[in-house]
Amino acid sequence: MSRLDRLPTQLQQALAARRLLKVIAGLTNFDAASVQRISRAAGAGGADVIDVACDPALVRLAAEASGLPICVSAVDPELFPAAVAAGAALVEIGNYDAFYPLGRVFDAAEVLAITRRTRELLPEVVLSVTVPHVLPLDEQEQLALDLVAAGADIIQTEGGTSAKPFSAGTLGLIEKAAPTLAAAHAISRALATAGQPLPVLCASGLSAVTLPLAIAAGASGVGVGSAVNRLGDELAMVAVVRGLREALGSAAPVVAA
Repeated sequence: MSRLDRLPTQLQQALAARRLLKVIAGLTNFDAASVQRISRAAGAGGADVIDVACDPALVRLAAEASGLPICVSAVDPELFPAAVAAGAALVEIGNYDAFYPLGRVFDAAEVLAITRRTRELLPEVVLSVTVPHVLPLDEQEQLALDLVAAGADIIQTEGGTSAKPFSAGTLGLIEKAAPTLAAAHAISRALATAGQPLPVLCASGLSAVTLPLAIAAGASGVGVGSAVNRLGDELAMVAVVRGLREALGSAAPVVAA
């Protein structure tokens, strides 16, 4: 049995249909009131999973507020077991967007080491690992393959912090998403070619405009953070999540060539 079969049924179905929508509260967001608002909005808006910082109290809070399965994110493997014991359905290494402004960069060797330690600690828990966007695309592809060999079940892409959009409106949104879309296409193709067609989640810099592009690029789902969590009004968050759900529902899956 694949570890992915241990996920809640709704997550398995969303991945299989390539329609998974993850709302990201933020790896460094330990503000309980903020996480509660984002979680309620994610549940009311139709998300499939909420991604919170790796803290047992936040896991319980988010689950109660959203009614959704919980993913916890961290870069310290030792934090994961307590969050899983609190009810997290899966764990994720990364993404790393919060660290880049601090000058903290994760290379392939470190990500692999974190992955191996996480798998040692949690041999049966579903593990998603983010591939750093600072690597050239060919190195991202190779790292994704190495991560699968190290025990990753899902590969996530990123890239929003490296994007340099020059345009306003729709064109600017597409420019913002270009790095993570390119990574999703390259990695999903590399995994398929290697006979390891694991789910790829496309995250960082996405919007309702670009969610369908992520699916067309080969992703099985998307992760959206700042488009939701930067809003101060909960009703506005719900509206955005619903818009994301509608955009993702209209996406037409295309096998990455």
